[in-house]
Amino acid sequence: MPGTRKLGRPTDHRRSMLRGLVTYLLEHGRIETTVTRAKEVRAVAEKMITTAKTDSLHSKRKVLAYVTKEDVVKKLFDEIAPQYADVPGGYTRIVKTGPRRGDAAEMCIIELVESPAEKAKAAAPKKARGRGARKAAAEAKAQEKAPAKKKAKAVEEAVEEIVETVEETVEEAAEAVEETVEEVAEEAAEAVEEVEEAVEETAETAEEVTEAAEEAAEEASQE
Repeated sequence: MPGTRKLGRPTDHRRSMLRGLVTYLLEHGRIETTVTRAKEVRAVAEKMITTAKTDSLHSKRKVLAYVTKEDVVKKLFDEIAPQYADVPGGYTRIVKTGPRRGDAAEMCIIELVESPAEKAKAAAPKKARGRGARKAAAEAKAQEKAPAKKKAKAVEEAVEEIVETVEETVEEAAEAVEETVEEVAEEAAEAVEEVEEAVEETAETAEEVTEAAEEAAEEASQE
C-alpha cells in the first residue's frame, strides 16, 4: 500500500529520498530503481502531476513544497501536466528488469508514459499505407522541393536580368564606338579638304610670284 513502506530508512531519510527520486523522474522522464521504491515514487509522482493540472498559486505552492527544483516545477506545469489534461491517471509505468547483482533486489525502470497526443502522432505514419502513404510521401517531398525550386527560379531570373543588362551595355558601348569613329572620320576628311585647299592656294600664290618675277626680269632686260 502506498505510503506504508518503510524502505529500510528512517522517516526523514525516506522522505528525502522519495523527494529526490520524484524530482529526478519529472526532470528526466525515467529512472531505474527497485520495484518497492518505484511503487512509492509512482504514487507521489502521479499525485504531483494531478495537482499540476490545476494551474493556480495554491497548486504551485503544494508542488514546490515537495519537488526540490524550481525549474522542474516549471516544466511540470508548462509541459508535463498539459500533456495529460484529458487523462484521469496512469501517468507512469513500471517495467521490471530483473534481480540486481549482489543482493538480488528486484529492479525496474519507472517512466512517464506517452500522452494520447504523442501516441496519435507516433501512430499516424504507421496507419498511412498503400496509395495514400505514397501520395503523402510525394506531397511531403514536393513541399520540401518547393523552396529549392523557388530559389532556383529566383536565381535564373537574376541571371537573365544580368545577361540582359550586359547585352544592353555592350550594345550601347558599340553604338558609342561607332559614333566616335564616324565623328573622327568626318573630322579627318574635313582636315584633308582644308589641307588640299591650302595646297591649291599655295600653288596659285607660287604661280603669281613666278609670273611677277618673270615680268620684272623682262623689264630689267629692256632697260
